Amino acid sequence: MVAGEASGDLLAEQLLAGLQQRWPQLQAFGIGGPRMRARGFESWWPSDALAVRGYVEVLRHYRGIRRIRQQLGDRLLRQRPHVFVGVDAPDFNLGLEVRLRAGGIRTVHYVCPSIWAWRGGRVKKLAAACDHVLCLFPFEPDLLRAHGVAATYVGHPLADVIPMDSPRETARAALGVPADAPLVAVLPGSRRSEVQYNAAVFLQAAAQMQAQRPQLRFVLPVAPGLRAAVDALVAEHAAGLGVQVIDGRSHEALAACDVTLIASGTATLEAALYRRPMVIGYRMHPLSYRLMKRMAYQPWVGLPNILCRDFVVPELLQDACTPQALAAATLAWLDEPARAAAVAERFADLHQQLRRDTARLATDAIAQVVSA
Repeated sequence: MVAGEASGDLLAEQLLAGLQQRWPQLQAFGIGGPRMRARGFESWWPSDALAVRGYVEVLRHYRGIRRIRQQLGDRLLRQRPHVFVGVDAPDFNLGLEVRLRAGGIRTVHYVCPSIWAWRGGRVKKLAAACDHVLCLFPFEPDLLRAHGVAATYVGHPLADVIPMDSPRETARAALGVPADAPLVAVLPGSRRSEVQYNAAVFLQAAAQMQAQRPQLRFVLPVAPGLRAAVDALVAEHAAGLGVQVIDGRSHEALAACDVTLIASGTATLEAALYRRPMVIGYRMHPLSYRLMKRMAYQPWVGLPNILCRDFVVPELLQDACTPQALAAATLAWLDEPARAAAVAERFADLHQQLRRDTARLATDAIAQVVSA
């Protein structure tokens, strides 16, 4: 297995639980994170070695990532696993899967690349790379089958993990936040490049919000390996703010908060499943942004908006992602409880649509690939 970042580590950990239930003697190895390792996964490289987003950012790390993929492919072709499962990270995994499949190893790709959003040409590479694709969203299998790619809708494991009703008071008590304190969860991203581009502007927005609402409190969960970088940015941009920086525990932060200021990515879906109003902000290298914008097929980038097919939450991207705009949009949710309640209802419907026994469905599909 290969999972290339925090969200992939979470997806893979849930899948491993299903695989181990079916095959108690399962041996799993490759590239993974702390959640996978806690399941007994043998990680030859850490998942954060691949946690890079954006064309320019990838170019900076290209040689190292290419070397890892070459060495991993060599090792897997020698060891001949029954199946390879690439968990997201399509830019890394699809090329590896093409090589492994050509070498006679069965391949499964877990998470359909967002060909419906941008880079639709990757469907041809999917057809060459994968014996089967496990899809998180219900509209994806028909789209893939139209291009000759076998696929199964397995639901989104986060919809199983995150309860339909998560008491805010319990999460606040765990974080030591008073029940009546207005709380903003600040999530600038789980990759180092995302922290580099987003954390400073998010913290500046938090400072502006507290200047207007002194009673506001802030909690900032940090992905593994990024604590030092985040602490330095907090000291630089929000020294007197009293931001509560915590290691991991992003689900507790989302369950506890009234609103979240959040970077685009899987975390936005987590926030939606907790029914929290949000403001999506995102910055990246200007060249990366221009290239990605030109290839986009639809007006949304945040998963909640894509799945709802509407701008249900604000998206402030690149030049629009300023401290002033982020602060104003975040405070607006606190001032409009009826609007926040309406979006919570839409998110509850979305939760029901995505709620399946994902680990079992995914394991059943993988078992069919192995036995074919």
